[in-house]
Amino acid sequence: MDFSNKQLMEDTLRYFITGCAGFIGSNLMDRLLQQGHEVIGYDNFSTGFKQFLQNAEKNPKFTFIEGDLLDREKLTPLLKGCDAVFHIAANADIRFGREHPFKDLEQNAIATYNVLEAMRINNVKRIAFASTSAMYGEAKEFPTPEDTTLPIQTSLYGASKLAAEGLIQAYCEGFGMQSYIFRFVSILGERYSHGHVFDFCKQLFTNPKKLHILGNGKQRKSYLYVQDCIDAIFLAMENTHDKINIFNLGFDKYCEINDSANWICEQLDIKPELSYSGGDRGWVGDNPFVFLDCSRMRALGWTPKFSIQDSIIQTVKFLKDNQWVLNQR
Repeated sequence: MDFSNKQLMEDTLRYFITGCAGFIGSNLMDRLLQQGHEVIGYDNFSTGFKQFLQNAEKNPKFTFIEGDLLDREKLTPLLKGCDAVFHIAANADIRFGREHPFKDLEQNAIATYNVLEAMRINNVKRIAFASTSAMYGEAKEFPTPEDTTLPIQTSLYGASKLAAEGLIQAYCEGFGMQSYIFRFVSILGERYSHGHVFDFCKQLFTNPKKLHILGNGKQRKSYLYVQDCIDAIFLAMENTHDKINIFNLGFDKYCEINDSANWICEQLDIKPELSYSGGDRGWVGDNPFVFLDCSRMRALGWTPKFSIQDSIIQTVKFLKDNQWVLNQR
């Protein structure tokens, strides 16, 4: 099958987005609607918010269906006539994965299988998948390229995403599909609703005099602004046409968690007392160094517009102005 015959981002296509009421999914959805596409959004609100759909619901080209990806009977007919699927929905609760180990398998691997089966039945050939840098485990190679030797998995979340990647690749081989697999670092920006910036802001809005940091604060992480992430997704899908396309998405620098804490406090104009849980990581599966080689993506002409510090500041501004998000988790 020659996938280059039809450019994915042509005008007036129909896209199906899983997790459309979540952080990345809702931003992606708004961008597609701005471009004039038809979008069918699917979400069960387990982590997403109805408020994130407000812009989309004003657009006549948007259709929302509330549902669970585990309900394959409901899901399958919805993909009829779609040109591509953006599979963004997932359980991203890395930190507490050991408390509910089946959840990652169910929400990430089995849900992905259901999406692929619905695609196969409806002859939908293209899928973009939100994967994760967590599937690299504790990498031995930095910056970590897409073709690195995969180490032992350190989180149930990362393992389930790796399993989902395997299913997607097998469906591409077996049923003539085309996939775009994006391995994200932690994404930041407007509508951000979980992660360390969220946790720090929630603490500081409650008590600006104290901030407790998991680990020793010296964990080194890379982050990426959500709109830069979406720019990269679109660019990759417009310019690469292999059967299976895998891209790291991250910034070309990293920071310590302590740096992030300082930037957050500076933005809020506070100087809290810092305390630490100790150790070189915050929890089991928290990789102390995350830094991806994104040269494959950059070779297409992609350059992030926001630095890590700017991304954190934008996120803090959003959370400060939308503290209702903090109270929902």
